[in-house]
Amino acid sequence: MAKSSKSFIDLLRAPDSPIDLSEIPTDSHPGGHSKKAAREALPELGERLAALQERLFAQSRGGTEPARESVLLVLQGMDTSGKGGTVKHVTGVMDPGGLHITSFKSPTEEELSHDFLWRIRKALPGAGYVGVFDRSHYEDVLIVRVRNLVPPEQWEPRYGLINEFEQELADQGTTVVKCFLHISRDEQKDRLLARLDDETKLWKYNTGDVDERKLWPAYREAYEAALDLTSTATAPWYVIPADRKWYRNFAITNLLIETLERIDPQWPPADYDVAKEKARVLES
Repeated sequence: MAKSSKSFIDLLRAPDSPIDLSEIPTDSHPGGHSKKAAREALPELGERLAALQERLFAQSRGGTEPARESVLLVLQGMDTSGKGGTVKHVTGVMDPGGLHITSFKSPTEEELSHDFLWRIRKALPGAGYVGVFDRSHYEDVLIVRVRNLVPPEQWEPRYGLINEFEQELADQGTTVVKCFLHISRDEQKDRLLARLDDETKLWKYNTGDVDERKLWPAYREAYEAALDLTSTATAPWYVIPADRKWYRNFAITNLLIETLERIDPQWPPADYDVAKEKARVLES
């Protein structure tokens, strides 16, 4: 299949509302790449991504007027959808000095005593950083909704609050890249069984995952609502077909490259006399 001329930003952007996830294939590979071609391309793509990240970090640290741009990658999806694998295989090529990764778990008592965005704000990437959220503020309109942890009158207003929050981030220079890792129920079953068949993966298995599988329709409905109500021009959602791990990694790598290329970070000029410093080094 020939490679698509469209960008991954265009190919993977969530469709217009109303979204029906059952109509979006989980095993497709938009862009027309084969597994072999994607794997052959990834080393070069990784170098491009790492170079763009370095420029992003550098422009926030050098020059007389450091830039404030940053990127926040938000990863959401059902259990076993590959959030951890994405962090490992996609962001693993970046310089850890300019990377800030946060994996959100069940909120602590202290976190519950604050607004639901309180712990999110604490984890935001600083200027020049690429931040990664493994789960995020969207848990407060997903599991909270599905498990009826708080009444609807408490979680329903959060969609609007999230939109305002993400607009605030954009206004401050943070580009938010929201990826929904879209896997099928059958693929999830295969991945859970694979963990149970591998003694090196038993630690990753959670007995509660089977209980959550019973709520699959409710989770799909919750994700559809989140994508419908919070995919904006400022912070659109991208639906990543994630049954094929190679494509998930390939697609998100390309999304990040295209995002950073649009930001177009620049090497900062020296805020000192280069010639003078060369002379000092030679004399030292």
